Amino acid sequence: MKHSRQKLKSLILALSMLSLSLGSGVQAATQPNILLIYVDDLGFGDLGSYGHPVLQTPNIDSLAAEGLKFTSNYSPSGLCSPSRAGILTGRTPYRTGIKSWIPEDSGVYLRDHEVTLAEVLKDAGYATAHIGKWHLNSDLGSRTEPQPTDQGFDYYYGHNAYQLPHNHNPTNIYRNKTALPTQEGYTADLYAGEAIKWLERRDDDKPFFLYLSMAEPHTSFANPPEYNAIYAEHSRGEVIPIVNGLAEPPKEALIPRGPGEYYANITYMDAQIGRVLGWLKDNRHYNDTVIVFSSDNGAVTSAWINWWEVNAYGSTGGFRGRKHMLYEGGIRVPAIIRYPAMVAAGSISDAPVIGMDWFVTLAKMGGGKVPRDRDIDGIDIQPVFAGNALPERSLFWSLDSVTDLEYAVRRGAWKLLLDRNREPRELYNLAEDPMEFFNLIDSEAAVAKRLAIEANKFLTSIDNDPLRPQ
Repeated sequence: MKHSRQKLKSLILALSMLSLSLGSGVQAATQPNILLIYVDDLGFGDLGSYGHPVLQTPNIDSLAAEGLKFTSNYSPSGLCSPSRAGILTGRTPYRTGIKSWIPEDSGVYLRDHEVTLAEVLKDAGYATAHIGKWHLNSDLGSRTEPQPTDQGFDYYYGHNAYQLPHNHNPTNIYRNKTALPTQEGYTADLYAGEAIKWLERRDDDKPFFLYLSMAEPHTSFANPPEYNAIYAEHSRGEVIPIVNGLAEPPKEALIPRGPGEYYANITYMDAQIGRVLGWLKDNRHYNDTVIVFSSDNGAVTSAWINWWEVNAYGSTGGFRGRKHMLYEGGIRVPAIIRYPAMVAAGSISDAPVIGMDWFVTLAKMGGGKVPRDRDIDGIDIQPVFAGNALPERSLFWSLDSVTDLEYAVRRGAWKLLLDRNREPRELYNLAEDPMEFFNLIDSEAAVAKRLAIEANKFLTSIDNDPLRPQ
Protein backbone atom coordinates (compact mmCIF):
# COMPACT_ATOMS: atom_id res chain seq x y z
CA MET A 1 0.00 0.00 0.00
CA LYS A 2 2.82 2.41 0.94
CA HIS A 3 4.55 1.69 -2.39
CA SER A 4 1.32 2.39 -4.29
CA ARG A 5 0.86 5.70 -2.47
CA GLN A 6 4.42 6.71 -3.38
CA LYS A 7 3.85 5.84 -7.04
CA LEU A 8 0.63 7.87 -7.03
CA LYS A 9 2.40 10.79 -5.38
CA SER A 10 5.16 10.71 -8.00
CA LEU A 11 2.60 10.53 -10.82
CA ILE A 12 0.65 13.50 -9.46
CA LEU A 13 3.87 15.52 -9.09
CA ALA A 14 4.97 14.64 -12.62
CA LEU A 15 1.58 15.67 -14.05
CA SER A 16 1.63 18.92 -12.09
CA MET A 17 5.10 19.78 -13.44
CA LEU A 18 3.95 18.93 -16.98
CA SER A 19 0.99 21.25 -16.52
CA LEU A 20 3.29 23.95 -15.17
CA SER A 21 5.62 23.60 -18.13
CA LEU A 22 2.84 23.72 -20.70
CA GLY A 23 1.13 26.61 -18.94
CA SER A 24 4.26 28.72 -18.97
CA GLY A 25 5.33 27.78 -22.46
CA VAL A 26 8.38 25.92 -21.09
CA GLN A 27 9.54 22.59 -22.42
CA ALA A 28 12.37 20.50 -21.10
CA ALA A 29 15.17 21.58 -23.38
CA THR A 30 17.77 19.09 -24.51
CA GLN A 31 20.43 21.55 -23.45
CA PRO A 32 19.13 24.15 -21.03
CA ASN A 33 21.18 27.15 -20.10
CA ILE A 34 22.88 26.70 -16.72
CA LEU A 35 23.55 29.38 -14.10
CA LEU A 36 25.47 28.15 -11.05
CA ILE A 37 25.59 30.79 -8.31
CA TYR A 38 28.15 29.89 -5.65
CA VAL A 39 28.55 32.38 -2.81
CA ASP A 40 31.30 32.67 -0.22
CA ASP A 41 30.83 31.73 3.47
CA LEU A 42 27.03 32.01 3.53
CA GLY A 43 25.62 29.99 6.44
CA PHE A 44 22.64 27.66 6.48
CA GLY A 45 20.59 30.24 8.35
CA ASP A 46 21.67 33.36 6.43
CA LEU A 47 18.63 33.68 4.14
CA GLY A 48 15.06 34.68 4.75
CA SER A 49 13.90 31.50 3.03
CA TYR A 50 16.00 29.48 5.48
CA GLY A 51 14.51 31.16 8.53
CA HIS A 52 16.64 34.22 9.27
CA PRO A 53 14.42 36.62 11.27
CA VAL A 54 16.09 39.83 10.07
CA LEU A 55 17.96 39.39 6.78
CA GLN A 56 16.21 40.56 3.61
CA THR A 57 17.04 38.33 0.63
CA PRO A 58 14.01 38.65 -1.67
CA ASN A 59 15.69 37.58 -4.92
CA ILE A 60 17.26 34.40 -3.57
CA ASP A 61 14.06 33.70 -1.63
CA SER A 62 12.12 33.94 -4.89
CA LEU A 63 14.25 31.11 -6.30
CA ALA A 64 13.23 28.98 -3.31
CA ALA A 65 9.56 29.90 -3.75
CA GLU A 66 9.70 29.04 -7.44
CA GLY A 67 11.92 25.98 -7.14
CA LEU A 68 13.22 23.26 -4.83
CA LYS A 69 14.89 24.05 -1.50
CA PHE A 70 17.27 21.51 0.04
CA THR A 71 17.49 21.25 3.81
CA SER A 72 20.26 18.62 3.93
CA ASN A 73 22.63 19.94 1.28
CA TYR A 74 26.32 19.71 2.16
CA SER A 75 29.35 21.53 0.83
CA PRO A 76 32.26 19.29 -0.21
CA SER A 77 34.35 20.78 2.60
CA GLY A 78 34.28 23.29 5.42
CA LEU A 79 36.60 25.63 3.48
CA CYS A 80 36.48 27.47 0.16
CA SER A 81 39.23 26.02 -2.08
CA PRO A 82 38.45 22.33 -1.47
CA SER A 83 34.73 22.96 -1.83
CA ARG A 84 35.25 24.67 -5.19
CA ALA A 85 37.41 21.77 -6.33
CA GLY A 86 34.67 19.36 -5.31
CA ILE A 87 31.76 21.07 -7.05
CA LEU A 88 33.74 21.62 -10.27
CA THR A 89 35.19 18.09 -10.54
CA GLY A 90 32.69 15.85 -8.76
CA ARG A 91 35.61 14.42 -6.74
CA THR A 92 36.04 14.63 -2.99
CA PRO A 93 38.66 17.38 -2.53
CA TYR A 94 41.49 15.29 -1.06
CA ARG A 95 41.58 13.37 -4.36
CA THR A 96 42.57 16.61 -6.08
CA GLY A 97 45.26 17.43 -3.52
CA ILE A 98 43.40 20.47 -2.24
CA LYS A 99 43.01 20.00 1.50
CA SER A 100 42.59 23.56 2.71
CA TRP A 101 42.28 27.11 1.44
CA ILE A 102 45.16 27.91 -0.93
CA PRO A 103 47.62 30.57 0.29
CA GLU A 104 49.29 32.92 -2.17
CA ASP A 105 52.40 31.50 -3.86
CA SER A 106 51.97 28.12 -2.13
CA GLY A 107 52.19 26.15 -5.38
CA VAL A 108 48.89 24.38 -4.66
CA TYR A 109 46.46 24.30 -7.57
CA LEU A 110 43.84 22.24 -9.38
CA ARG A 111 45.83 20.01 -11.72
CA ASP A 112 45.48 19.95 -15.50
CA HIS A 113 44.33 16.34 -15.50
CA GLU A 114 41.23 17.13 -13.43
CA VAL A 115 38.13 17.48 -15.62
CA THR A 116 35.92 20.41 -14.65
CA LEU A 117 32.22 20.95 -15.17
CA ALA A 118 33.13 23.75 -17.57
CA GLU A 119 35.18 21.33 -19.70
CA VAL A 120 32.37 18.77 -19.72
CA LEU A 121 29.79 21.34 -20.78
CA LYS A 122 32.09 23.04 -23.27
CA ASP A 123 32.64 19.68 -24.96
CA ALA A 124 28.84 19.39 -25.09
CA GLY A 125 28.59 22.66 -27.01
CA TYR A 126 28.19 25.28 -24.27
CA ALA A 127 29.60 28.78 -24.13
CA THR A 128 31.23 29.00 -20.70
CA ALA A 129 32.20 31.80 -18.34
CA HIS A 130 33.36 32.15 -14.77
CA ILE A 131 32.72 35.45 -13.04
CA GLY A 132 33.98 35.92 -9.47
CA LYS A 133 36.10 33.97 -7.03
CA TRP A 134 38.37 31.23 -8.42
CA HIS A 135 40.74 30.22 -5.58
CA LEU A 136 41.87 26.99 -7.23
CA ASN A 137 45.47 28.07 -7.61
CA SER A 138 47.91 30.24 -5.68
CA ASP A 139 48.44 32.95 -8.30
CA LEU A 140 46.02 34.21 -10.96
CA GLY A 141 49.02 35.66 -12.79
CA SER A 142 50.97 32.39 -12.91
CA ARG A 143 52.01 30.93 -16.26
CA THR A 144 52.62 27.49 -14.73
CA GLU A 145 49.49 27.01 -12.64
CA PRO A 146 46.31 26.43 -14.68
CA GLN A 147 43.95 29.38 -14.82
CA PRO A 148 40.16 29.33 -15.31
CA THR A 149 40.55 29.74 -19.07
CA ASP A 150 42.83 26.67 -19.08
CA GLN A 151 40.16 24.59 -17.39
CA GLY A 152 37.13 24.94 -19.60
CA PHE A 153 36.04 28.55 -19.24
CA ASP A 154 35.93 30.69 -22.36
CA TYR A 155 36.01 33.83 -20.26
CA TYR A 156 37.04 34.83 -16.74
CA TYR A 157 36.72 37.97 -14.61
CA GLY A 158 37.35 37.91 -10.87
CA HIS A 159 39.66 37.45 -7.91
CA ASN A 160 41.39 34.54 -6.22
CA ALA A 161 41.37 34.06 -2.44
CA TYR A 162 39.75 37.24 -1.12
CA GLN A 163 39.12 40.76 -2.28
CA LEU A 164 41.74 43.46 -1.64
CA PRO A 165 41.48 45.73 0.24
CA HIS A 166 37.85 44.60 0.75
CA ASN A 167 34.67 44.61 -1.36
CA HIS A 168 35.00 48.26 -2.38
CA ASN A 169 37.30 49.26 -5.28
CA PRO A 170 39.12 45.91 -5.43
CA THR A 171 42.71 45.97 -6.64
CA ASN A 172 43.22 42.24 -7.33
CA ILE A 173 40.81 41.57 -10.21
CA TYR A 174 41.89 39.69 -13.33
CA ARG A 175 40.28 39.44 -16.76
CA ASN A 176 41.25 36.12 -18.27
CA LYS A 177 45.01 36.06 -17.46
CA THR A 178 45.56 39.81 -17.20
CA ALA A 179 45.74 41.80 -13.97
CA LEU A 180 43.47 44.83 -14.11
CA PRO A 181 43.85 48.24 -12.50
CA THR A 182 41.65 49.10 -9.53
CA GLN A 183 38.03 48.33 -10.39
CA GLU A 184 35.76 51.08 -9.16
CA GLY A 185 32.68 49.85 -7.37
CA TYR A 186 31.66 47.01 -5.09
CA THR A 187 32.43 43.41 -5.99
CA ALA A 188 28.77 42.33 -6.01
CA ASP A 189 27.92 45.08 -8.51
CA LEU A 190 31.07 44.47 -10.57
CA TYR A 191 30.43 40.74 -10.87
CA ALA A 192 26.74 41.08 -11.65
CA GLY A 193 27.53 43.72 -14.27
CA GLU A 194 30.27 41.62 -15.84
CA ALA A 195 27.98 38.58 -15.92
CA ILE A 196 25.32 40.57 -17.76
CA LYS A 197 27.87 41.94 -20.24
CA TRP A 198 29.08 38.42 -20.99
CA LEU A 199 25.52 37.14 -21.43
CA GLU A 200 24.83 39.95 -23.88
CA ARG A 201 27.91 39.39 -26.05
CA ARG A 202 28.24 35.59 -25.91
CA ASP A 203 27.53 33.35 -28.89
CA ASP A 204 23.76 33.03 -28.53
CA ASP A 205 23.68 30.06 -30.91
CA LYS A 206 25.04 28.02 -28.00
CA PRO A 207 23.53 27.28 -24.61
CA PHE A 208 25.46 28.97 -21.83
CA PHE A 209 27.07 27.83 -18.60
CA LEU A 210 27.72 30.75 -16.28
CA TYR A 211 29.52 30.07 -13.00
CA LEU A 212 28.81 33.18 -10.94
CA SER A 213 30.93 32.99 -7.79
CA MET A 214 30.13 35.99 -5.62
CA ALA A 215 32.68 37.41 -3.15
CA GLU A 216 30.04 38.01 -0.47
CA PRO A 217 29.74 37.60 2.46
CA HIS A 218 33.43 36.72 2.84
CA THR A 219 35.32 39.16 5.03
CA SER A 220 36.59 41.79 4.92
CA PHE A 221 33.59 43.52 3.48
CA ALA A 222 32.40 47.01 2.66
CA ASN A 223 28.91 48.08 1.61
CA PRO A 224 27.18 51.02 -0.03
CA PRO A 225 26.03 53.38 2.76
CA GLU A 226 22.37 52.97 1.85
CA TYR A 227 22.58 49.25 2.56
CA ASN A 228 24.30 49.79 5.89
CA ALA A 229 21.45 52.18 6.69
CA ILE A 230 18.87 49.41 6.23
CA TYR A 231 20.34 47.63 9.24
CA ALA A 232 21.48 50.65 11.26
CA GLU A 233 19.58 49.43 14.34
CA HIS A 234 21.82 46.34 14.35
CA SER A 235 25.08 48.32 14.23
CA ARG A 236 26.93 50.63 16.56
CA GLY A 237 29.78 53.03 15.96
CA GLU A 238 31.35 54.44 12.83
CA VAL A 239 31.62 52.07 9.85
CA ILE A 240 35.33 51.57 9.12
CA PRO A 241 35.95 48.55 6.85
CA ILE A 242 38.78 46.26 7.90
CA VAL A 243 41.55 46.27 5.31
CA ASN A 244 43.04 42.99 4.07
CA GLY A 245 46.56 42.60 2.79
CA LEU A 246 48.41 44.74 5.31
CA ALA A 247 51.80 43.73 6.70
CA GLU A 248 50.37 43.92 10.24
CA PRO A 249 46.76 43.43 11.40
CA PRO A 250 44.98 46.80 11.73
CA LYS A 251 44.33 46.36 15.44
CA GLU A 252 42.72 49.76 15.82
CA ALA A 253 39.96 48.71 13.38
CA LEU A 254 39.13 45.42 15.09
CA ILE A 255 36.08 46.74 16.90
CA PRO A 256 32.95 44.56 17.13
CA ARG A 257 30.09 46.65 15.82
CA GLY A 258 27.25 44.14 15.68
CA PRO A 259 25.73 42.26 12.73
CA GLY A 260 24.35 45.18 10.73
CA GLU A 261 27.18 45.38 8.19
CA TYR A 262 27.13 41.61 7.69
CA TYR A 263 23.39 41.72 7.02
CA ALA A 264 23.87 44.63 4.62
CA ASN A 265 26.56 42.72 2.72
CA ILE A 266 24.19 39.80 2.09
CA THR A 267 21.24 42.01 1.15
CA TYR A 268 23.43 43.95 -1.30
CA MET A 269 24.65 40.67 -2.81
CA ASP A 270 21.05 39.53 -3.15
CA ALA A 271 20.14 42.73 -4.99
CA GLN A 272 22.96 42.22 -7.49
CA ILE A 273 22.00 38.58 -8.06
CA GLY A 274 18.55 40.00 -8.71
CA ARG A 275 20.01 42.07 -11.57
CA VAL A 276 21.27 38.90 -13.27
CA LEU A 277 17.94 37.16 -12.73
CA GLY A 278 16.25 40.26 -14.13
CA TRP A 279 18.33 40.03 -17.29
CA LEU A 280 17.25 36.42 -17.74
CA LYS A 281 13.61 37.47 -17.37
CA ASP A 282 13.91 40.43 -19.73
CA ASN A 283 15.59 38.27 -22.37
CA ARG A 284 13.18 35.32 -22.01
CA HIS A 285 15.78 32.96 -20.57
CA TYR A 286 14.44 32.74 -17.03
CA ASN A 287 12.46 29.58 -17.65
CA ASP A 288 14.93 27.82 -19.96
CA THR A 289 17.82 28.24 -17.53
CA VAL A 290 18.67 25.79 -14.77
CA ILE A 291 19.47 28.07 -11.82
CA VAL A 292 21.35 26.57 -8.89
CA PHE A 293 22.24 28.60 -5.81
CA SER A 294 24.51 27.38 -3.02
CA SER A 295 27.39 28.29 -0.67
CA ASP A 296 30.93 26.95 -0.54
CA ASN A 297 30.93 26.27 3.21
CA GLY A 298 29.28 27.20 6.46
CA ALA A 299 29.23 30.63 8.04
CA VAL A 300 31.84 32.59 9.88
CA THR A 301 29.91 33.09 13.11
CA SER A 302 30.71 35.58 15.84
CA ALA A 303 33.01 32.92 17.33
CA TRP A 304 35.88 34.51 15.39
CA ILE A 305 39.10 32.57 14.82
CA ASN A 306 41.02 35.07 12.65
CA TRP A 307 41.34 38.84 12.95
CA TRP A 308 39.89 39.47 9.50
CA GLU A 309 36.65 37.78 10.54
CA VAL A 310 35.69 40.54 12.98
CA ASN A 311 32.13 41.78 12.30
CA ALA A 312 31.04 38.63 10.50
CA TYR A 313 27.92 37.35 12.24
CA GLY A 314 26.88 34.39 10.14
CA SER A 315 24.11 32.01 11.13
CA THR A 316 24.41 28.23 11.01
CA GLY A 317 20.69 27.92 11.61
CA GLY A 318 21.51 26.62 15.08
CA PHE A 319 23.83 23.83 13.95
CA ARG A 320 27.03 23.22 15.87
CA GLY A 321 30.34 24.57 14.59
CA ARG A 322 31.19 27.00 11.79
CA LYS A 323 33.47 27.39 8.78
CA HIS A 324 36.73 25.42 9.26
CA MET A 325 34.88 22.54 10.96
CA LEU A 326 33.13 19.28 9.99
CA TYR A 327 30.25 19.74 12.40
CA GLU A 328 26.96 20.52 10.64
CA GLY A 329 27.45 24.27 10.96
CA GLY A 330 30.61 24.05 8.87
CA ILE A 331 29.28 21.96 6.00
CA ARG A 332 25.47 22.08 5.86
CA VAL A 333 24.61 24.97 3.54
CA PRO A 334 21.67 26.31 1.54
CA ALA A 335 20.96 24.92 -1.93
CA ILE A 336 18.14 25.85 -4.27
CA ILE A 337 17.37 24.80 -7.83
CA ARG A 338 14.86 26.52 -10.07
CA TYR A 339 13.92 24.97 -13.40
CA PRO A 340 10.16 24.86 -14.07
CA ALA A 341 10.43 22.10 -16.67
CA MET A 342 11.58 19.66 -13.99
CA VAL A 343 11.12 21.18 -10.54
CA ALA A 344 7.83 22.05 -8.87
CA ALA A 345 7.60 25.49 -7.29
CA GLY A 346 7.81 25.64 -3.52
CA SER A 347 9.07 22.09 -3.07
CA ILE A 348 11.41 21.07 -0.26
CA SER A 349 13.71 18.06 0.05
CA ASP A 350 15.53 16.69 3.08
CA ALA A 351 17.48 14.20 0.94
CA PRO A 352 21.18 14.32 1.93
CA VAL A 353 23.09 15.64 -1.08
CA ILE A 354 26.63 16.98 -1.46
CA GLY A 355 28.45 19.44 -3.71
CA MET A 356 29.96 16.70 -5.90
CA ASP A 357 26.40 15.71 -6.84
CA TRP A 358 25.88 19.05 -8.58
CA PHE A 359 28.80 18.30 -10.92
CA VAL A 360 27.19 15.06 -12.06
CA THR A 361 23.65 16.41 -12.14
CA LEU A 362 24.38 19.56 -14.12
CA ALA A 363 26.65 17.68 -16.50
CA LYS A 364 23.86 15.22 -17.27
CA MET A 365 21.21 17.92 -17.54
CA GLY A 366 23.42 19.62 -20.12
CA GLY A 367 24.04 16.45 -22.11
CA GLY A 368 27.69 16.29 -21.05
CA LYS A 369 29.73 13.15 -20.47
CA VAL A 370 30.77 12.50 -16.89
CA PRO A 371 34.35 11.11 -16.92
CA ARG A 372 34.52 7.33 -16.54
CA ASP A 373 38.29 7.01 -16.24
CA ARG A 374 38.46 8.19 -12.61
CA ASP A 375 36.61 8.03 -9.31
CA ILE A 376 33.64 10.40 -9.24
CA ASP A 377 32.11 10.85 -5.81
CA GLY A 378 28.87 12.56 -6.80
CA ILE A 379 25.66 11.09 -8.20
CA ASP A 380 22.82 12.36 -10.38
CA ILE A 381 20.20 13.74 -8.01
CA GLN A 382 17.53 14.42 -10.65
CA PRO A 383 15.20 11.79 -9.08
CA VAL A 384 14.82 14.16 -6.11
CA PHE A 385 13.35 16.78 -8.44
CA ALA A 386 10.33 14.50 -8.95
CA GLY A 387 10.03 13.63 -5.27
CA ASN A 388 11.76 10.27 -5.53
CA ALA A 389 14.37 8.80 -3.21
CA LEU A 390 18.08 8.50 -3.91
CA PRO A 391 20.02 5.24 -3.53
CA GLU A 392 21.31 4.57 -0.04
CA ARG A 393 24.92 5.71 0.17
CA SER A 394 27.54 7.22 2.44
CA LEU A 395 28.70 10.84 2.26
CA PHE A 396 32.31 11.60 3.15
CA TRP A 397 34.29 14.71 4.11
CA SER A 398 37.95 15.41 4.74
CA LEU A 399 39.30 18.71 6.00
CA ASP A 400 42.50 20.11 7.44
CA SER A 401 40.36 21.48 10.27
CA VAL A 402 41.04 23.87 13.14
CA THR A 403 39.99 20.96 15.37
CA ASP A 404 41.66 17.54 15.35
CA LEU A 405 38.62 16.03 13.63
CA GLU A 406 39.74 15.68 10.00
CA TYR A 407 37.26 13.18 8.57
CA ALA A 408 33.51 12.61 8.68
CA VAL A 409 31.09 10.13 7.15
CA ARG A 410 27.30 10.16 7.11
CA ARG A 411 25.03 7.24 6.27
CA GLY A 412 21.33 7.63 6.86
CA ALA A 413 20.84 9.54 10.10
CA TRP A 414 24.22 8.54 11.52
CA LYS A 415 27.34 10.71 11.31
CA LEU A 416 30.79 9.69 12.51
CA LEU A 417 33.77 12.04 12.95
CA LEU A 418 37.33 10.71 12.94
CA ASP A 419 40.55 12.34 14.06
CA ARG A 420 43.75 12.98 12.09
CA ASN A 421 44.90 9.44 12.90
CA ARG A 422 41.68 8.11 11.35
CA GLU A 423 40.39 6.97 14.71
CA PRO A 424 36.61 7.28 15.39
CA ARG A 425 35.95 9.98 17.96
CA GLU A 426 32.36 11.23 17.82
CA LEU A 427 29.08 9.67 16.68
CA TYR A 428 25.75 11.46 16.30
CA ASN A 429 22.22 10.51 15.30
CA LEU A 430 21.19 13.53 13.25
CA ALA A 431 17.53 12.51 13.20
CA GLU A 432 17.34 12.71 17.00
CA ASP A 433 20.19 15.13 17.62
CA PRO A 434 20.76 17.46 14.66
CA MET A 435 22.66 19.88 16.92
CA GLU A 436 25.31 17.20 17.61
CA PHE A 437 25.12 17.51 21.37
CA PHE A 438 25.20 13.83 22.34
CA ASN A 439 28.23 11.75 21.43
CA LEU A 440 27.12 8.11 21.15
CA ILE A 441 30.53 6.66 20.29
CA ASP A 442 30.46 4.33 23.32
CA SER A 443 26.79 3.39 23.54
CA GLU A 444 26.43 2.70 19.79
CA ALA A 445 29.73 0.92 19.20
CA ALA A 446 28.32 -1.31 16.44
CA VAL A 447 27.11 1.71 14.45
CA ALA A 448 30.44 3.45 14.93
CA LYS A 449 32.26 0.38 13.66
CA ARG A 450 30.07 0.20 10.52
CA LEU A 451 30.65 3.87 9.72
CA ALA A 452 34.37 3.57 10.40
CA ILE A 453 34.48 0.84 7.75
CA GLU A 454 32.70 3.20 5.34
CA ALA A 455 35.17 5.99 6.11
CA ASN A 456 38.12 3.68 5.57
CA LYS A 457 36.74 2.66 2.17
CA PHE A 458 36.84 6.30 1.11
CA LEU A 459 40.27 6.87 2.64
CA THR A 460 41.74 3.79 0.95
CA SER A 461 40.26 4.90 -2.36
CA ILE A 462 41.80 8.37 -1.94
CA ASP A 463 45.17 6.95 -0.86
CA ASN A 464 45.22 4.75 -3.97
CA ASP A 465 43.82 7.30 -6.41
CA PRO A 466 46.33 7.41 -9.29
CA LEU A 467 45.45 11.04 -10.03
CA ARG A 468 46.04 12.36 -6.51
CA PRO A 469 49.09 14.65 -6.33
CA GLN A 470 51.80 13.13 -4.18
